[in-house]
Amino acid sequence: MLRRRRAPLLLAAAAAGAALAATSPSGENGRSVASALHQGIARSSRSVYTIGFVMADYKYSLRGLDAGSADYRVKLSKVHLRSAKKLLKLCEVNGGFYVKAGQYVSSLRQVPKEYSSTLSCLQDQATPSKFQDIKAVIEQNFGKELYDIFLEFDEHPIAAASIAQVHRGRLHNNQDVAVKVQYPGLEQRMKIDIMTMSFLSKMVSWVFPDYKFDRILIEFEKSMTMELDFTREAKNSERTASCFRKNSVVKVPYVFWQLTTREVLTMEFCYGHKVNDLDFLRKTDISPTKVAKALIELFGEMIFVHGFVHGDPHPGNILVSPEGHGKFSLVLLDHGIYRELDQKFRLDYCRLWKALILLDSNKILELGEQFGVGKYAKYFPVIFTGRTIESKSALGTQMSGEEQRRLKEDLNSLGMDDISSFMESLPPDFYVILRTDGLLRSILGNLGAPRHVRLLTYARCAIHGLEKQHKMESGAIRRMFLNVKTNVSYLRLRVIIEIAVLLAKANGAKQKVVNKLRQMLQETSQGFHRRM
Repeated sequence: MLRRRRAPLLLAAAAAGAALAATSPSGENGRSVASALHQGIARSSRSVYTIGFVMADYKYSLRGLDAGSADYRVKLSKVHLRSAKKLLKLCEVNGGFYVKAGQYVSSLRQVPKEYSSTLSCLQDQATPSKFQDIKAVIEQNFGKELYDIFLEFDEHPIAAASIAQVHRGRLHNNQDVAVKVQYPGLEQRMKIDIMTMSFLSKMVSWVFPDYKFDRILIEFEKSMTMELDFTREAKNSERTASCFRKNSVVKVPYVFWQLTTREVLTMEFCYGHKVNDLDFLRKTDISPTKVAKALIELFGEMIFVHGFVHGDPHPGNILVSPEGHGKFSLVLLDHGIYRELDQKFRLDYCRLWKALILLDSNKILELGEQFGVGKYAKYFPVIFTGRTIESKSALGTQMSGEEQRRLKEDLNSLGMDDISSFMESLPPDFYVILRTDGLLRSILGNLGAPRHVRLLTYARCAIHGLEKQHKMESGAIRRMFLNVKTNVSYLRLRVIIEIAVLLAKANGAKQKVVNKLRQMLQETSQGFHRRM
């Protein structure tokens, strides 16, 4: 059965390659395209075999088990883990857009934890292209010899990822620059790989109707198409720089437009280390908590106020640049993937966060209807703040044991059709929000930031995002009144969060005292027994 189902996909991949080959040039360039097509068909074949084995594992390992039983849940987790490991290996072998797809899936909070934890180790790295190939791309784009453009150009890349590599150079005016050069033949490769992923998605949906990945694939294809146009990345970079022109902590590299095309991007060279490099932060006396606070303030303003969101905030795209005496700037790189949030969505998302902080269950459910998720809105508090919609736990603290037990029972009652329905009903903007928030939370965790830092920042940004709209529609006196109202609303939410922080600290101190007493009793007991 699985062999019969694989055949149409292999034929389709081959047909896609033939169609592209028919429209490709002949000669040397034609031979390189033909080579790319053969590699594409090889990647497609590996993908089909891997997905075929994964589907068989799910179908036969879980056959005959009651979906609500403990045995089913244990075996399902094992199948998830086996499948995630197979997909990890596939992404590593196929490279390129498969690595991007694996990273994209791992950052989605709605996928099973076995997938997110396994695929999260994927690194967007690649074997660098030969310098002569990179040199040829630059010279073809500008119609000049390389050293007529640059005074110096380091032949060895400082970074190499799945779609491009970056070289350090120097212009004739002695300006240091970073030059991002796209690998040759990427558009043809993307067409084949996306076509294969689309066929595989349909194949999975055919065998398992409850699994629907079309929306995720569409969003992934959009993001990759945007990322391949470096002029779009340059425009995104300039717009972001404009949004944060009054923020002295945020640094966006300057773009040299005369040396920028769809395939080559030339920017100001900025020094720094990855945002989660704790050893570097310690050596430079920079507080990780302050870095975390600056980072979440940056993205909070992006999401809630500007509605223009960087879609790939992994540590390699955010550098910490020291400025002496513990001060620093955050250098934001790689502006290829951005999402401009729909205005109504942005305002509703601001309202959702205000409701989440206040745990206004009626408002959360009402906004769930606005977002189109209906009954699944009750899971928003769990996704974003780590507590249930009926929670009595203080904001920013762990759920009680009883709440955890009830939530586990509730989640165990969900089937794949529920999860699929939830994913299908989410507005497209939500995918970007979930991915970005997931990546940020991971970085904040690595920096050791308290949970309330994110909650407090998002609360403040949500209120400012709501009042920004009112200010745009109001006169001067009205704007003054709104400033006061914004500050009062923020103070109210801050009091709620600060109380939660104090409760968390009190519980932590209480636990330390209990542990210390327990240790003292054990030591006393051991001493007594020794004397006896």
